[in-house]
This record gives sequence, C-alpha cells and structure tokens, in this order.
Amino acid sequence: MHALKKTRPLRRIVLASAATVSGMVLLLALKPHTNPAVAAGVPIPTPTGSAGASASAAAPATGSKTVTGNSVDTRWGPVQVRITLKNGKLTDVTPVVYPQENPRDQEINSYALPQLRREALAAQSAQIDTVSGATYTSDGYRQSLQSALDSAGS
Repeated sequence: MHALKKTRPLRRIVLASAATVSGMVLLLALKPHTNPAVAAGVPIPTPTGSAGASASAAAPATGSKTVTGNSVDTRWGPVQVRITLKNGKLTDVTPVVYPQENPRDQEINSYALPQLRREALAAQSAQIDTVSGATYTSDGYRQSLQSALDSAGS
C-alpha cells in the first residue's frame, strides 16, 4: 500500500505542507552575500584618480617620491597603482583605479589588492605572483606597478 494513494488525500496534504514548510525554513536560513573585507572590518581602498591618467611623479621634501603608474585596461576594467619610494625603497603601493562595478568585482578586489600590495612590498619589484581568482586584476596591477617603477627610475 502506497503512502500517497488517492484514498488518503489528507495524508498528501499534510506531506505537501510539511515539505513546503521545510523548504521555506531552509530558504530563509540562507545568509545574504556579504563582502568578506567589510564583514571583517578591513578598509577597502577607494580610487581617487581617473582611468585615463598617465604616469606622473611628485617629489616631496622628505626624500620620498610618489609615482602613479599607467592605467592598464583589463577584461574587467582599468587597473592603476600609485607607489611611494623612500630612499629608493618601495614603501607603499596604493591602488588608484581598479574594477569595482559590481559586488563580485568588489569581493575579488577586497582580498586580491591587499595580497598584491604585500607581495610587491616584500619583493620590492613588480615580480609578484598572480592572486588566484583575480588573474586579470593581478596582471593589470603588475603592469601598472612596473610602469610606476620605471617612471621612478628604479
């Protein structure tokens, strides 16, 4: 005897209702998509330059030099970085322009940009590894970093 026979319509109604309620509970238990950097309280750098800016340099009186690399067009948008050199040593790398048109771009760059910065500061050059999942951003970052270093004369 099958549990869902036509002679037992009340049983079918109870089972269908239980399945619907279970499905709704599971659906409502899903967490909304959040940016991992925002959830962790990590500040995300904001762009301050334009995508069409070319390499430029400024030399403050403290012996440090700030240079903005060329904007590099990638599949997902332009990438451009600004570097700070102090006594010929790379002390800071700041992304000026990077893809951030949608939540996925923001999520990728929230973890890729800090990793790329750490790599560049550790390597003291543009010879850095690609961040998995952020290949295009990594390539653009590396090219812009290299153009900034070339402009600075390093």
